[in-house]
Amino acid sequence: MFRGRYFHAVDPKGRLSIPAKFREVLKERYGATLVVASFDDCLVAYPLKEWTKLEEKLLQLPSTQLEVRKFLRRFFSSGVECEVDSHGRVLLQPQSREFAAITREAVLLGAMNRFEIWGRERWDDFMRRSEGTFEETAEKLSALGV
Repeated sequence: MFRGRYFHAVDPKGRLSIPAKFREVLKERYGATLVVASFDDCLVAYPLKEWTKLEEKLLQLPSTQLEVRKFLRRFFSSGVECEVDSHGRVLLQPQSREFAAITREAVLLGAMNRFEIWGRERWDDFMRRSEGTFEETAEKLSALGV
């Protein structure tokens, strides 16, 4: 599982170092291929195996529903396969970096079977905006049995 929060620089070519802990999870469970897609205000990076599981679940949704089609168009059209190189870096496409407002510094967040990649300023803004709501969210999850 991917856990933790890490701050890493993005080099001028758009390469981002994957945290060592995340690389360990990839090596032990998944391999070096990620699928990086745009989601919310960030990028989400799924190991290829987890991306495939997600595809299989989404194939079960009725494609006749407009909301399903809209989601599939936006999410899957942004998905790009990326290989983690021998130095533990991944190349983020320019349009992906632009979507997530990733310039020089990125924040990588573990999210169980995937991880998120945020632009530092956007992440800081999210944290400011979400202050005070963590307890409310935790309470709602508690009602769901978590």
